Amino acid sequence: MHGRPYRDRRDAGRRLAACLTDPARATAVPLGPGALVLGLPRGGVLVAAEVAAALGAELDVVAVRKLGLPGRPELAMGALAAVGEAVESVRSEVVLARVAVDPDAAEEVRRAELAELRRRQHAYRGDRPPPALAGRTVVLVDDGLATGSTMRAALAAVRAAGAAAVVVAVPVGTPDVCAALDADEVVCPLTPEPFGAVGRHYDDFGETSDDEVRSALAGAPGPGPA
Repeated sequence: MHGRPYRDRRDAGRRLAACLTDPARATAVPLGPGALVLGLPRGGVLVAAEVAAALGAELDVVAVRKLGLPGRPELAMGALAAVGEAVESVRSEVVLARVAVDPDAAEEVRRAELAELRRRQHAYRGDRPPPALAGRTVVLVDDGLATGSTMRAALAAVRAAGAAAVVVAVPVGTPDVCAALDADEVVCPLTPEPFGAVGRHYDDFGETSDDEVRSALAGAPGPGPA
């Protein structure tokens, strides 16, 4: 018996997949093998692998990076996301309204995080071309939503790449953040208040390695029909 809602990310992914495949989903965006499931690295890819397996859908990644405040990296002033070469960015207006940020320092953070985003893209995907999103239904999956900055950036990236519909699916999230996302549908079975950190809702929330991400992608279904 585990003491928290989810044993680990794989368990969370299976339970999230059950919600997505439930015939009783109201006002649902149709999902099936033609959908594209994109995990947010690193931990979100392990959740997404279970979702893709349940849908029989293609699995890939959307590279994201939080932009932490200079000197306070745990506090997001925004985020970056990319599908292929195009990079989209979002700002955390609530944070930036409270804290004065030196433009040069902010740009230094952006350059560093963009370099790490590109490193991760190559580490996970090698030289494979980016997945085709135009006209497709995309399911964006992470292991949880706290501030929502990286998910908002991912949404901007897949919209810019031409996705026809976007479903955000997470095992646990802050109610206000879930409600504010610009998605066609948000599936989140657990929205506790007070929320706390994402990890408090998992028995095992250890750091996910690059190798685990590559392994999850290698075991996923191949490209489905557009």
